[in-house]
Amino acid sequence: MNVAEQTRTQAQAAKEAAEVLATASLEQRNAALQEMSAELIAHEDAILAANAVDIESARADGTGEALLDRLMLNSERLAGCRQALAELCAIPDVLGEVICGRTITQGIHMKEVRVPLGVVGMIYEARPNVTIDAASIAVKTGNAILLRGGKIAQRSNEAITVALQAALRTVGLPVDSVQNLDATDRASGNELMKLHGLVDVLIPRGGTGLIKTVVENSKVPVIETGSGNCHIYLHAAADPTMAHNIVMNAKCQRPSVCNAAESLLVDYSVAEELLAQIAPELVAAGVTLICDQDTLRIARAAGVTDDMLREATDEDWGTEYLDMQISIKLIDGVDEAVAHINKYGSMHSDAIVTSDFETAQKFTSGVDSAAVYVNASTRFSDGGVFGLGAEIGISTQKLHARGPMGLTALTSTKFILEGNGQIR
Repeated sequence: MNVAEQTRTQAQAAKEAAEVLATASLEQRNAALQEMSAELIAHEDAILAANAVDIESARADGTGEALLDRLMLNSERLAGCRQALAELCAIPDVLGEVICGRTITQGIHMKEVRVPLGVVGMIYEARPNVTIDAASIAVKTGNAILLRGGKIAQRSNEAITVALQAALRTVGLPVDSVQNLDATDRASGNELMKLHGLVDVLIPRGGTGLIKTVVENSKVPVIETGSGNCHIYLHAAADPTMAHNIVMNAKCQRPSVCNAAESLLVDYSVAEELLAQIAPELVAAGVTLICDQDTLRIARAAGVTDDMLREATDEDWGTEYLDMQISIKLIDGVDEAVAHINKYGSMHSDAIVTSDFETAQKFTSGVDSAAVYVNASTRFSDGGVFGLGAEIGISTQKLHARGPMGLTALTSTKFILEGNGQIR
């Protein structure tokens, strides 16, 4: 059996598993999540050993440090995944939730309730923790899931799937509810995109190229997650200390993730003051500054050497670096900031730092992104932080789900109508 045939066979098994999951009780689904946490502990040595091989192989192939950071698992990160599982268990069930209800013609009682989507496909890149997050959300919402991670994480994902399937087996749910696809051959991803009728929705999570490929080629409906070209805008009324702290956190705390800041916009009127402090500190943290002409002048005057500076091109304003680089542009007011972000941003997460309420309101109304911040770091764009439990991705589209996607993002609805013999 070739890879494409194997993928189709796995999808058929997932569809059968989804029919069982759709009627599983909340107690059984929560028990599966609790058992997943236990199995992650039991299989931790095997998972970390597989991950170490993936890391070694990726490094030998010349993979950059930022991507290696996304690939890397350790005990602390696995503990974070288990904590997310515990939080997910504590969240009330969304299945069966009544969205609306009323009595319609001839006394028929109608209600709209939440139901699972069915079979979810995930195509993602180098983050094996996504395997845990996605699988746990799928099981909590009664969905089966097909996981097609990146080639460089294949061993890690296989080891994690073994643990998750052991948990399903223990609580009596179909092991095919969570399956790992062969990522060593592109045929698995290509076939997954063709499986309309077996797969109900496809979620790509990764870089711009991956998402573009899936959106343009999939016959399966797609929930589009976006890259994170996130902006921090320092308005003329920004508090200097707050501006400094937010920029440093948003760029440096974990630069390889999608909610890290990639671009800094600064009003001309305060650029000399703010950048004289912020630019050298970014550089001291190891960040290369990619600047317009005015920013280059200010950075050099503040003591930044040319080896940590680069002149920006128009392409830079739309680039997600996922690394210790940031583009910096001086602008003239909130209108220009909004226009720049809407032109070059990825509709993910963008922030303004200001003490002026009217300007903040203008920014939040004008910026067309899934999450818009006032006086806070973009690093908070996260399903767990938003109280959604684990997340399956951050949607930058406008249909069905937007922003961090928790439980309700993996549900649809159906209408249930109850009568006593009415006919039309």
